[in-house]
Amino acid sequence: MDEAHTTLSERERHFIDSQRVARLATADAAGHPSAVPVCYACDGERFFIALDEKPKSVDARKLKRVRNIEARPEASLLIDQYSDDWSQLGYVLIHGHAEIISPAHPLHPHALALVRARYIQYRSMHLEILPVIVITPQRISSWGPALEQ
Repeated sequence: MDEAHTTLSERERHFIDSQRVARLATADAAGHPSAVPVCYACDGERFFIALDEKPKSVDARKLKRVRNIEARPEASLLIDQYSDDWSQLGYVLIHGHAEIISPAHPLHPHALALVRARYIQYRSMHLEILPVIVITPQRISSWGPALEQ
């Protein structure tokens, strides 16, 4: 594993740009963990996770990940690659400060442009009315042969 750092290296950036899904880990006020798969975009400094229109059992603003971040703004984002060919394994793990930004926040349009550029499904969704999760890295670590390619 690489020594932890706070900014993405070029090889980490290439790796995360080539992956399509990550796992977002949060915890509630009592410290009970929760992890969910998410789509993400990165501008080199922050990670953005849109709260989208996919069918959910509750309103996007009441999702467990949102409630957890509001209660406890620490989060981890794991971007990994698995293969039965273990020479293709790798991950980038981001520990950071998470926040929920409203549609009125100055970063909101920037976040939507990035996630829409990565995921065609978001282009027809009305994301302008929904909050976005922003993760600012405080510690980044990575490992694996896949990052060396």
